[in-house]
Amino acid sequence: MAIDTQPGHRLDKRPSGNGPPPVIRRLVLDNGALLALVAMVILMAVLSGNFFTTTNIVNVGVQASVTAILAYGVTFAIVSGGIDLSVGSVAAFSAVMLGWFTTNQGVPVFFGVILAILVGTACGLVNGLLIAYGKLPPFIATLAMLSAARGLAQVVSEGAPIALPDSLSWVGENLNDYIATPVLIMIAMGLIAGLVLMRTYSGRSMYAIGGNEEAARLSGIRVQRQKIIVYALVGAFAAVAGIVLASRLVSAQPNAAEGYELDAIAAVVIGGASLAGGVGKASGTLIGALILAVLRNGLNLLDVSAFWQQVVIGAVIALAVLLDTLRRRA
Repeated sequence: MAIDTQPGHRLDKRPSGNGPPPVIRRLVLDNGALLALVAMVILMAVLSGNFFTTTNIVNVGVQASVTAILAYGVTFAIVSGGIDLSVGSVAAFSAVMLGWFTTNQGVPVFFGVILAILVGTACGLVNGLLIAYGKLPPFIATLAMLSAARGLAQVVSEGAPIALPDSLSWVGENLNDYIATPVLIMIAMGLIAGLVLMRTYSGRSMYAIGGNEEAARLSGIRVQRQKIIVYALVGAFAAVAGIVLASRLVSAQPNAAEGYELDAIAAVVIGGASLAGGVGKASGTLIGALILAVLRNGLNLLDVSAFWQQVVIGAVIALAVLLDTLRRRA
């Protein structure tokens, strides 16, 4: 084959064969979650005539809201190369404290909400301190908090649900036939998460730490302090999710949000974040949460057994991790 050595000419390095062009392959790999969501919506609409109704679409958004808010926080941890298994328990504990403050102690609702978010943030701070200064692996530190926060929720509530003030009920309700308050909160928290990741020093530090912690330290980033900020943010987002969930249930239940941490992690991974760290977006996390909600909702409409639903969701998570591996290789 003749080689063009004339100045200004570039060799054609396109791979041979009949595969898709690199641009299309990259487009599919980078937007796989969005394409999967669109395909899933179309498939469910075809299989079930009840899927594409206004009421059901709003229900899908409401079902995704708590998982998405939790997952936004988990995104911070995963982007920075960590993990947080405690978000479900922290959400329940924060909600129980909200009920305890407002119902048992007579604290005004506004201040009760602020205190509940501070409780979640404090749990996150403990996680961050254990990880940053105690040198505990994130898996172990947050697993310990998972147990501790759930236990504290049981202690404070004495194992029984705590009723919430009527003035909080609107948080879990629909404003009209087309708009639900939990969906608006989900969108607002997503915008906050996106701004933190893309527009703040801490957000850029998360990507740097997740990409290469030692390089981030050598570049002047105070890694330990940033890790504390990361897990404090995770706790704050978990508290907001707990408040939304409690408002939907009309009570703060110590056993609420059990297993939600796994859904949150799954949403982040399905949305394109890498468990190796350094990669992830709030928009991708939202798409991941919507995929899980659409999948569950559609399978329920099709009368698929709850046991088989778990199998399908597990397969989707495995496929998402496989796609992440292929994307990093590409």
